[in-house]
Amino acid sequence: MTDFVTAGPAGWIDLPDVAEKLGVSISKVNQMIREGSLIAVKRDGVRRVPAELVANSTVLKHLPGVLTLLRDAGYNDEETLRWLYQPDPDLDGNAALGLGGPRAREVKRRAQALGF
Repeated sequence: MTDFVTAGPAGWIDLPDVAEKLGVSISKVNQMIREGSLIAVKRDGVRRVPAELVANSTVLKHLPGVLTLLRDAGYNDEETLRWLYQPDPDLDGNAALGLGGPRAREVKRRAQALGF
């Protein structure tokens, strides 16, 4: 992974902590990752999720759709993280932060435009 991607998220959550935060089993978290509802990457040999993508006890509402759009556009997990955390002041700082607020529809629109 590049330094840009590893520096992007404000924090990382291990999968067991994600499961606890969401109130589901670790198997369910792994299923969510396999199905594209959540993204995880290895950091220091451990699969982790960017902290901003799990709000309270849920995954950000629009995240699964954006992940699907980016994968359909040919993005791998590293490229997806780079896109989510690329600085953009119009999206409250970056797309990942924009997903958690009133800019979520704009983030989805931009992700959708990548496929064309």
